[in-house]
Amino acid sequence: MSAEPLDRPIEALAPELHAGRLSPVALVEAALDRIRRHDEMLKSFVQVSQSALDDAREAAREIRQGRWKGPLHGVPIAIKDNYLTRDMPTKAGTAVPDITFPMKDSHAVAQLRAAGAIVIGKTRLHEFAWGTVTPPTRNPWDLERVPGGSSGGSAAAVMAGLASAALGSDTGGSIRIPASLCGTVGLKPTFGRIGRSGIVPHSWSLDHAGPLTRTVGDAALLLRALSGPDPGDPSCQDRLVPDYTAALGQSLQGLRIGVCRNHFFGRNQVVVAEAIETAIGDLASIGATIRDFEVPNLEYGLGAIFAIELSSSTAYHDASLRAGLTAQFEPDVRTLVEMGRLVTGPDYLKAEQFRRVLIQDFHEAFEDLDAIVTPTTPLTAWAHDATTVEIAGGPESVLAASWRLTYPFNLTGLPAISIPCGFDRDGLPIGMQITAKPFDEAMALRVAHAYEQSHDWWTRRPQL
Repeated sequence: MSAEPLDRPIEALAPELHAGRLSPVALVEAALDRIRRHDEMLKSFVQVSQSALDDAREAAREIRQGRWKGPLHGVPIAIKDNYLTRDMPTKAGTAVPDITFPMKDSHAVAQLRAAGAIVIGKTRLHEFAWGTVTPPTRNPWDLERVPGGSSGGSAAAVMAGLASAALGSDTGGSIRIPASLCGTVGLKPTFGRIGRSGIVPHSWSLDHAGPLTRTVGDAALLLRALSGPDPGDPSCQDRLVPDYTAALGQSLQGLRIGVCRNHFFGRNQVVVAEAIETAIGDLASIGATIRDFEVPNLEYGLGAIFAIELSSSTAYHDASLRAGLTAQFEPDVRTLVEMGRLVTGPDYLKAEQFRRVLIQDFHEAFEDLDAIVTPTTPLTAWAHDATTVEIAGGPESVLAASWRLTYPFNLTGLPAISIPCGFDRDGLPIGMQITAKPFDEAMALRVAHAYEQSHDWWTRRPQL
């Protein structure tokens, strides 16, 4: 085994753990050591589990006794701090002392524990899952730059090798944005694929749970463990959960991949635009048929998601608003929560009506397509103190820019995965987003894996 087992993906570690050539105890000790050595500068964790080593010892006993639970057994996984956990308090990124949450496992965390995973700790998020910065977490590729958000702590921890994988949540891009900026894989499954009970809500009809991982294969492993019915989440569908790894390695020959030329192209940093066009050409060279198309209604999407997200978040925080607790929120989050009061009932209903139109638009597009490819974000990681960036010859707010290409798939609930597809001149990762039909995560994983295996982007690691 490598002296640094956490530099290897779960799909490579699992056979070693199963055969007893690698101990869960050694793997967890390596994770705890890396956290001790590196997280003071990265600031990706808010808590480290005090029982992780005991859990690892129990996993080692189970494996020795022939009670192997599957490929996540004995693997250290980090949990975004808006998922409830029974052994660590949850704060959802807020420092307000009067806001507390139950000490119990969310459905997703319970699913991971049932699969034998070791919860290594809780990762930092932008307060209440707002924002795309995650202060004060640092990007492992450049400590002066942001990791993205709101799941920035999860992405930074995975890329730095402080955990083998992590959980994130995604309302407008909060898994895929940090995955793109930090160079990990980030998967937002179909709305209703993974149960969300026990996750602190942000916007009930837009929130998705999902993993951040090193490789597409690891994302497939976590997706299978996390999927299935959740009695506490009425939106979670009781559908057959396939073996997602079965789609990996399949040829792209004959697959029809769409490139939506409006909205997703034309307003990106030059290096991002060039990397995506090269990646599209690479997909064609390994068998896919590329088809350009447009969805004109996308130009109205920002107003729709803002109306839904703002009003939903304000409704969730209503008690805190009435109690005056929002005065203690971070200024950017307080502003957004209070802005939701300005969204009228007709505004909200019109936004939901538009959502149905957009869902139908993509449904019609997928009649002739198997997957859609876009950039994940129009820019690479920006400096911590930056509020605007230059894109396509003009300034743009980093908040507006960073989620511009991800939020359409929260409105539509479609599965979307971000994978690395290159680096800019400063050595910062660039992300490509692959989207598929509802509940066809296997297709998104298939396309992502084929691209991943034709390049070495996923093997690159920052020097900490």
